[in-house]
Parts: sequence; C-alpha cells; structure tokens
Amino acid sequence: MRSLSGASLACVAMLTVGSLTAGCAKVGEIKAKKAFKAANQAYQAQDYKKSAESYEEAVAADPNLDAAYFFLGNSYDNLYKPSKKGDPANDQLMEKAVNNYQKAAEKLSASAKPDDKKLGTLSLQYLVAAYGPDKLNDPAKAEPVVQRMIQLEPGEPSNYFALAKIYEDAGAYEEAEKVLQQAKEAKPTDPAVYMTLAGYYNRQGHFEKTIEALEERAAKEPNNPEAFYTIATYYWDEAYRDFKLKESEKREFVGKGVEAVDHALQIKPDYMEALVYKNLLLRLQANLEKDPAKQQQLIKDADKLRDKAQELRKQKAAGVS
Repeated sequence: MRSLSGASLACVAMLTVGSLTAGCAKVGEIKAKKAFKAANQAYQAQDYKKSAESYEEAVAADPNLDAAYFFLGNSYDNLYKPSKKGDPANDQLMEKAVNNYQKAAEKLSASAKPDDKKLGTLSLQYLVAAYGPDKLNDPAKAEPVVQRMIQLEPGEPSNYFALAKIYEDAGAYEEAEKVLQQAKEAKPTDPAVYMTLAGYYNRQGHFEKTIEALEERAAKEPNNPEAFYTIATYYWDEAYRDFKLKESEKREFVGKGVEAVDHALQIKPDYMEALVYKNLLLRLQANLEKDPAKQQQLIKDADKLRDKAQELRKQKAAGVS
C-alpha cells in the first residue's frame, strides 16, 4: 500500500476543515432560519419579549439575516415604555432599538431589492421617531438621519416634512421654511406639499402665505372640491377668531371664503361639509351686515344650507346614496 505524501496529507486536512466549515455554516443557517421563523410568529402575536430573544438568536447564528435587524429593533421599541423613561433597564431597550434600526438602515437602505429598500427606509423613519421627544428626545441625532433619507429618496416629500419639523420644533423657522420649499421643488405636483406649507405658515401666523399655499394646491387640483372647501375653512377661521382684524378685513375674508366654498359646491353640489361652512360664513356675514333686511336674508339663506346639510347627514347615516 502506498503511503500519502506530506502534500497529500495537507490536502486531505484542508478538505476535512473545509467540509467542517461548510457543515457548520449550514447548521448555522438552519438555526438562523428556525429562530427567525419563531421570532416572526412571536412578533405577529405581539409577544415582543419572545420575538426579541428569537431575533437575537437568529442574527447571532446568521449576521447576514439583514431584515431581522429591523424587527429586532422594533421589538425592543415596542417593549420600551415612555412612562418609565429614566429607568435604566427601560432606557436600555430604546438604546438596543436604535442600535438595530441603525444596522438595518445601513444594510437595507441601498439594497437593489425593493422590499429590502422599503424596510431600510422604514428603519430610518423609526430611528427618527426614536430620537423624538417622547423617547430619546435628541433632535440633533435625528437631523443627520433625515438628511440621509433625503439623499436616498430626494423626490419623497415626507422626508423633507420630517426635517422641517425637527427645525420648527427647535425654533429654526427659516431653515424649516427653506426645507418645505425644497419639498415643493422636489415634487411640485403633490398636494401634500402645499397643505404642509399652509399648516406651517398658519402656525407661524402668516395668513397671507397660508392662503397662497392653499391656492397653489387648488390650482394643482382644479376638479377637487375639497381643495376649495379647505380654503373656505381657513378664511372662516381667520375672520371668526382673529379679533385684531378690522371690520373691512373680516368682510373681505368672508367674501373670499364664500367664493371658495361656492367653487367647491359647483364641483360637488351635495358636499355636506361645504354646505355647513357656507352656512357659517353667511352667519358671520350677517353679523357684519348693517342693513337689517340683508341681514335677515343672509340668516334665512344660512338656515336653508344648514337644513340641507342636516338632511344629507341623515341620508348618509341611513345609507342612502
């Protein structure tokens, strides 16, 4: 019988080690899949303690099981209790959530697979929420995360909205407005951009800019009655609540509100909410009217609109189309 040379023995040894390595890898893969399946079942049952344990086991067995990091982070996130903020064990849960959201974002955000990329984006969104006031309350750390989201999806307005909110909450109003304008440039056809801008300007007390944004939105949706109805609600609210307005300004705002709500009703005559607001606008107009006859006529017209709205509401409740 021929003996094996030193080189042959080395080859056999390498093959044996290679087989063992491949075998261990296979065992690890099976263990990871089993743990991941158990984790998913626990997660769906909202047993987040068990799901966290199983996801930890899954990524320990297979660190390349990228999707598991998001669900592991979210399991810890769900275990965290805002009411126990300051408790070391509770705070550690949020730290673990952040750590795993970061890993998921790094691994998945730039993926070529649509589902993985979506999960990566979701990881960034949840990471921003983790830095929010009811959790870690660290907007400075949230800012670069949102900037990263904008880089990954420059055409997605919601990322700009998130960054603008961070700036607004911090009192950096010029930066907030600038970012919202960037959102408009990124997707000028999206009505949400103009509604978000209007909401921002309204909070800042800039009524003219609020209306300008709402009118831009309506111009993008000329056949949407809700767009014109919304303009009317803002005019009514301003005329009714701002006691610093002159009477002439109130008259102007009521008139423009009626014009906007009439446009909405031209598009949709049975628009119940629009009928309600036209009723309110006419009553406000009656309060500003000096001529008793005109005042009474406005009130009668308002009553008719109120009654029609109530009838439509009853029909809707009864399921009548």
